[in-house]
Amino acid sequence: MIALKNLSKTYHTADGEVEALKNVSLEIADGDIFGIIGMSGAGKSTLVRCINMLERPTEGTVEIDGCDLGKLSEAELRNVRRDITMIFQGFNLLMQRNCLSNVCFPLKLAGVKKAEAQKRAMELLELVGLGDKAKAYPAQLSGGQQQRVAIARALATNPKVLLCDEATSALDPNTTYSILELIRSINEKLGITVVIITHQMNVVENVCKHVAILDDGVVVEQGEVGEVFSHPKSAAAKSLVFPEAENIPSTIADGAQKVIRVVFDGAVAAGKPMIAQMAIEEGIEANIAYASTRGIDGKAYGSMLLSLSDEETAKRAVEYLTQTKDVIVQEVEI
Repeated sequence: MIALKNLSKTYHTADGEVEALKNVSLEIADGDIFGIIGMSGAGKSTLVRCINMLERPTEGTVEIDGCDLGKLSEAELRNVRRDITMIFQGFNLLMQRNCLSNVCFPLKLAGVKKAEAQKRAMELLELVGLGDKAKAYPAQLSGGQQQRVAIARALATNPKVLLCDEATSALDPNTTYSILELIRSINEKLGITVVIITHQMNVVENVCKHVAILDDGVVVEQGEVGEVFSHPKSAAAKSLVFPEAENIPSTIADGAQKVIRVVFDGAVAAGKPMIAQMAIEEGIEANIAYASTRGIDGKAYGSMLLSLSDEETAKRAVEYLTQTKDVIVQEVEI
């Protein structure tokens, strides 16, 4: 288990002190895929660097399986970091080395014999789907392929924890999805605990089991992804989950008296559009003022805003829509 207790980090700058983290406490269970999400400047990267002690916290503790990393010497920390590896947005591959050599590099540093290291590296390249790219150089690969090599390299020392710092931010949506699926597969096959730092809602929705919302260095909300995203409580969480909220008045049809938000949290996608079907079966006319939904593995995720003519119609719409499993309906103030 990863346990962060009352973690704070203050930087001293020419313009004064900057509090990047403020009394952060989190517990991340073994084998979890845990997302930490927030806007730019929220303190996400500082937090992930504190987990492996690349940044020493000003106050508080970081414990991995009960071991307080802050009490370890630099030599002891180097050994522990073999169990806590990291991938980045920029891949950080050695451009003058081929893929096989890149994956072998941490094994070489650990003193593993060349033949054994190459055998392990080839196994990992096969695991990430790049067994045929062993002799290729990073410049010959796509961004997604480079990130796969970086993941293989991160797995070389059989880590217990994989830290992903905006690892998909530089990738297109399709490639992002394939990398997330790879991370999910690795988590399931190897039981590695994964911590994902991101500002992208779709990353957390697609792969994470639990999430913490970070805002101005403070954890303002945390819990299971479905619960936090379906019923966000903090202003920061609502802004991330429902970015349309600030513009509700401009999207509502003239004459609308009621607005409801429909949240799809893995609902089985219907053969026919749900809102059109509601109009046909129940005679309920609803204007779609906003929609951000997508299908993943035959299920629907996202949310939409519906404006309706009166309270009675809104009530009937709520009753109809909530009959579908994993669909949550909430009334919105206008």
